[in-house]
Amino acid sequence: MSLRVARYGFPKSLRLLRRAEFRRVYEQEQRRGNSLCTMFFRSNGLARTRLGITTPTRLGGAVQRNRIRRRLREIFRLYQSAIEPGWDVVLNPRPKVASTSFQNLEREMLRLFRQLPQTLRKAPAP
Repeated sequence: MSLRVARYGFPKSLRLLRRAEFRRVYEQEQRRGNSLCTMFFRSNGLARTRLGITTPTRLGGAVQRNRIRRRLREIFRLYQSAIEPGWDVVLNPRPKVASTSFQNLEREMLRLFRQLPQTLRKAPAP
């Protein structure tokens, strides 16, 4: 395994995989949005931010939805070190995301990720 893969990989530990994890994020009701995507988030108490993506069928067929997910995951993967740690994030793309260029999507998603609040780290109890 090369250092590049380990550094820029997207292991399961960075993903939201279970329905309960997605539900906890949605129940927190913290969200930000732009014309391309809505971001729901909640603090996870971990030293890393985890990502989940939901793509409803109204975005298109399976090929279209998978392409949208791949593009969003790639942006997260490339910029994960610049994203505030300690959050579970669920992205809900809007139909416009399918027709936008990757550069525009990248710019808008980074703007959205910058809106994550600074996590409050508690000092250890004496």
